[in-house]
Amino acid sequence: MAEAGKLRFHVPEPEVRPGGTPDFSNVPIPKAGSVPKPPIDVDPREIRDLAFSIIRVLDRAGEAVGPWAGMLSDEELLEGLRHMMTLRAFDARMQMAQRQGKTSFYMQHLGEEAVSCAFRKALDKGDMNFPTYRQAGLLIADDYPMVTMMNQIYSNEADPLKGRQLPIMYSSKEHGFFSISGNLATQYVQAVGWAMASAISGDTRISAAWIGDGSTAESDFHSALVFASTYKAPVILNIVNNQWAISTFQGIARGGAGTFAARGLGFGIPALRVDGNDYLAVHAVAKWAAERARANLGPTLIEYVTYRAGAHSTSDDPSAYRPKAESEAWPLGDPVVRLKNHLIHRGVWSDERHTQAETEILETVIAAQKEAESHGTLHAGGKPSIRDMFEGLYAETPPHLRRQRQQAGI
Repeated sequence: MAEAGKLRFHVPEPEVRPGGTPDFSNVPIPKAGSVPKPPIDVDPREIRDLAFSIIRVLDRAGEAVGPWAGMLSDEELLEGLRHMMTLRAFDARMQMAQRQGKTSFYMQHLGEEAVSCAFRKALDKGDMNFPTYRQAGLLIADDYPMVTMMNQIYSNEADPLKGRQLPIMYSSKEHGFFSISGNLATQYVQAVGWAMASAISGDTRISAAWIGDGSTAESDFHSALVFASTYKAPVILNIVNNQWAISTFQGIARGGAGTFAARGLGFGIPALRVDGNDYLAVHAVAKWAAERARANLGPTLIEYVTYRAGAHSTSDDPSAYRPKAESEAWPLGDPVVRLKNHLIHRGVWSDERHTQAETEILETVIAAQKEAESHGTLHAGGKPSIRDMFEGLYAETPPHLRRQRQQAGI
């Protein structure tokens, strides 16, 4: 009998590394409008194929086609375009502010604006998002004040979180935005628990869990799916697959599952994949999942197929691990450009009006930035009070903290 060969350890590798030619041949793109829209009470076993396809509404000509189209008016789409443009302009100014030393850290949403901006419009007031650090569009699309967001980024005297959170880790109960956690995946189980509590109390509100492709490798992700499926929690389980974790391509976390959405199938959860750069498709799928949750039909898992066009954060250099031109080769395009072209196709927008809107939005963002900086930045101006370290923590301050506060003279 021949001697058995040595075992070999397998580590998945991306198709292309820096210096190579971008290749997305492994991302099959179905024709826009070709994926059917099932009823919300469909048996998950009947739509298993939706975990492997991609729901698309906008075709290459900018026309909305298929069964998932027609849910938004021109006015709603124009508002959505403005939200995405605002988020992009906000990103650019805050990225620049970080480079100028006005804040310690920032994370852009470049290329992913449609995911959070469109999703927010599918929810009702009072619903709760449990986001990661790349869903600021949930706040922008809900008219959360940009000045307040900037104050938090600068950790200045007007920071609503009193300098106790990292920049970009916002929090707003009023706007359905649960405090961001830097420990990735923890909020997946929290979102499911919140949804279960809503159902137990007979409330009407649903929740949405958010996670990136890399963090699906965490145990919290799988624990959340167990509880969501077992108790039919009214929750939308979102996976933003932007192809890259901080420096690791999505194949590391995906393993042999084929798609991230496919992981929901083993739990009996209906799972869909959607074009994350198609504002109309994102909204339609999110609305479908929200209606399921409100009808006591349980959770839905959604994988948003998108691309992180920028760096992971201001601490990251993507040129070290992927081709520089890869974002330009991404086959699903730019979400802002695609919605712009659709509105031009419908005759309600134009290149001239778009350029004018860009100017108006930038002026608004700059004005907000000036106001925020009047309250201070990282190294200049007003700061939160030292007393804030001792407040908002306990109903009754324990003796050791009272002593420390007295020693500090505050």
